[in-house]
Amino acid sequence: MIFEVRNNEQIGIVESLAKEIWIEHYTSIIGKDQVEYMLDKFQSGAAISDQISMQGFMYFLIEERGEQIGYIGVQPSGSDLFLSKIYVRAAHRGKGFGRKALQFVEALAGRLHLTKISLTVNKNNIETIKAYEKMGFKNRGPIVQEIGNGFLMDDFRMEKTL
Repeated sequence: MIFEVRNNEQIGIVESLAKEIWIEHYTSIIGKDQVEYMLDKFQSGAAISDQISMQGFMYFLIEERGEQIGYIGVQPSGSDLFLSKIYVRAAHRGKGFGRKALQFVEALAGRLHLTKISLTVNKNNIETIKAYEKMGFKNRGPIVQEIGNGFLMDDFRMEKTL
């Protein structure tokens, strides 16, 4: 089941999931210091609240048998739905939850009359890149963004036309 995040308690659950998933998955890719910085800047309760209330983001929790196992964050922009966040706990990866979450995002884009989903993914996140390609995303090339505190996001931009 996937449902929209609508209150501070649910934002707290997203924040907790982010910390668990990011430390487990991204520390080996971008290092502990950048993970901590990005969690604080982009995945803290305050940051998520601001993204929802001020930046047009929508967040969703992914639940399986009463347990929150992941989350999604999207931001509509023009004819595009930017898939900012789609994360599943390690114990639940490889079981189809990511695919179901992406199908949910595609249906949401359709309901919003948007024609494309775009995302960025770290260049060294090889298995995730392969998964997105398998689900119909095309790599549109590198994108490097300064995010503050001397850190960079060194990503590929990927898109899927609906």
